[in-house]
Amino acid sequence: MLLASCLLVLTGSVGADENWPAFHGPRQNSHSDSTGLPLTWSETENIVWKTPIHDSGWSSPVVWGDQIWITTATDDGKQSFAVCVDRNSGKIVHDLKLFETDKPEDTRQYNTFASPTPVIEEGRVYVSFGSYGNACIDTRSEKTVWLRRDLPGLHWRGPASSPILYGNLLILNFDDYDQQYVVALDKQTGKTVWKRDREIDYGTTNGDHKKAYGTPIVIEVNGRKQLVSPAAKATIAYDPLTGEELWRLHYDGHSVAARTVFGHDLLYILAGTQKKMLAVKPDGHGDITGTHVAWEFGKSMPRHPSPLLIGDSLYIMDDIGVMTRLEAATGKLVYAERVGGDFWASPFYAEGRVYCLGHKGKTTVIAPDTTLRILAANDLDGVFRASPAVTGRSLILRSETHLYRIEKGK
Repeated sequence: MLLASCLLVLTGSVGADENWPAFHGPRQNSHSDSTGLPLTWSETENIVWKTPIHDSGWSSPVVWGDQIWITTATDDGKQSFAVCVDRNSGKIVHDLKLFETDKPEDTRQYNTFASPTPVIEEGRVYVSFGSYGNACIDTRSEKTVWLRRDLPGLHWRGPASSPILYGNLLILNFDDYDQQYVVALDKQTGKTVWKRDREIDYGTTNGDHKKAYGTPIVIEVNGRKQLVSPAAKATIAYDPLTGEELWRLHYDGHSVAARTVFGHDLLYILAGTQKKMLAVKPDGHGDITGTHVAWEFGKSMPRHPSPLLIGDSLYIMDDIGVMTRLEAATGKLVYAERVGGDFWASPFYAEGRVYCLGHKGKTTVIAPDTTLRILAANDLDGVFRASPAVTGRSLILRSETHLYRIEKGK
């Protein structure tokens, strides 16, 4: 029997409804246990604070206690920063310049130089700027615990894969133009514990088709942990402690960015530019492409927003604003309806609602029902590409210029 792992990427948490420690939250799946969240807001309603953030970044906020951390970088990529904002006041309490890069790649038209989301735990925050630098920071003293600037990769269109914590390891994907690998670092020292080259037959010499931006997850199958790591042209499962390859699944897409989710004994994998979802049984060995795909669905599937698994259904927001609901066990279509707008951020689920943050600042709140039922539509100024965070009764949203704390009655 397959067992889902509700892996927390943190230790010593005060509760999932208070801390949002990593990309897509404490359970890797964009679910929150918080209650009392706002249903409606605007620039003049339910805003606790709105704090300007200098320079540029698409990394999502992470929260531990009264600290909110994000990364940002100058538009030319020559300076990279980690910024800590006080949860209560909105004041910037740490603004740390971590790296200077003399000749970064010119990727501004595709990405920012601060798109990977940090991961945080008690006393430590880990930030990644891809090959430009990775660091561990003491969240109390703001001192840098360790730095790594020797992890290679020609990003071409910029870094975006976010790190995760597993036990004593900090694990990162590098799926770049010139080389592709997964690396696990000792979170205490930053030293490499293992590194595994992808060894994928991409069928091309075009490095752009070898690019991916995915963030891995850890699941448990038949008593064994698996690091499920999406790449261009394939998703590969590794032993998270050693990097030993367990299985791989091939597809035709590259530029994979949406995160895989796990439930009902299936992995739900989005195949990037192929714009297809595959439901995969993760109990095989070797190449499982022809043997372990339970179903496929190939209409209105996104490249950027990650899917939500809620009960027996998948809710999937396309990049161009089509919400699709599928039966998780069979892939049967329940509905596909246009909400409108463009979407980069992943939706999240809390208090029986699906919150979908659009590129132009409109958050559409949807009831998880058998037909599309919109509960509210809330507009903010600016452009939003970062996925939201949830802490207590508050939403933390990042635009390209500001960080917001939104709470009912404030």
